[in-house]
Amino acid sequence: MMSAQTVLAFTETARQGNFAAAARNLGLTASAVAKSVARLEEELGLRLFHRTTRKVSLTGDGNRLFSQCRRLLDEMEAIREEAEGSRREPGGVLRLNLPITYGKKVVVPVLAELCRRHPALSLDLGFSDHRVDLIAEGLDALVRIGPLGDSRLLARRIGAQSLAVVASAGYLARHGAPRAPAALAGHGCIGFRIPATGRIRPWQFGVGRRPAEWHPPDRFVLDEGEAVVAAAAAGLGLAQVPTHMAEAELRGGRLVEVLAGYRPPALPISLVYPTARHVPLRLRVLIEALTPLAAGHRGKPRTTARRNA
Repeated sequence: MMSAQTVLAFTETARQGNFAAAARNLGLTASAVAKSVARLEEELGLRLFHRTTRKVSLTGDGNRLFSQCRRLLDEMEAIREEAEGSRREPGGVLRLNLPITYGKKVVVPVLAELCRRHPALSLDLGFSDHRVDLIAEGLDALVRIGPLGDSRLLARRIGAQSLAVVASAGYLARHGAPRAPAALAGHGCIGFRIPATGRIRPWQFGVGRRPAEWHPPDRFVLDEGEAVVAAAAAGLGLAQVPTHMAEAELRGGRLVEVLAGYRPPALPISLVYPTARHVPLRLRVLIEALTPLAAGHRGKPRTTARRNA
């Protein structure tokens, strides 16, 4: 039968990636933690970690056990927090995964303020625009853009991603502003290559009540979103980007939006976390801190060009 000590040793080793760091956090020796993990593996008849001289990483069986242990420990922590009263100061490590640009520009400032208000909180942040398995990675939550489909998860909407076609004022002075998506063929357009697929992302438009796509040519193609914004601000051509990515450039006049009347429907931005009866206090304060973003205070700059082409 698994003991609390072996569960803690296994869980902390999985979080830290090596026995020494886990031992420091648990107030034990590295050998004691390693022996506890070895006893657990022997008891279960499973290999839970791949081991090297410097670090350990979870096996498939280890990942499944880790997600189960995390849920158990979170339930225990939440019960203890409820027993101690809701005024208890939140603490512990918030383990999150965030979209790269939205995470840096929008979420990190909120997290910084949250940690200033609650000094016992710590952060362990990952940044990725690819799909991440929240359960398998042992995360508290993740922020994702677009529709969600995992029934094991709960989602709280914290914002929306709007796409805007932008260009520098200098480019528009030289070439004019397109009046409709059909006019884009006569312009220089900067495409975004999706790193996961290698394909150039089609531009999205709302034409009447119908969504429409337009495929930019492959003359100017970049595979990093902020680089696309920089290229447009430098006058290379038109680009379609999320508004939060180009917010500073739009507000400062370095970029101007065109085709504003053809924006496609915005995609939801959600804070996603595991379904559970008890939500840890650290996660509750995170939800409270991020929810005001849904009111639309960020990411809605709209400096538009006159229709002169």
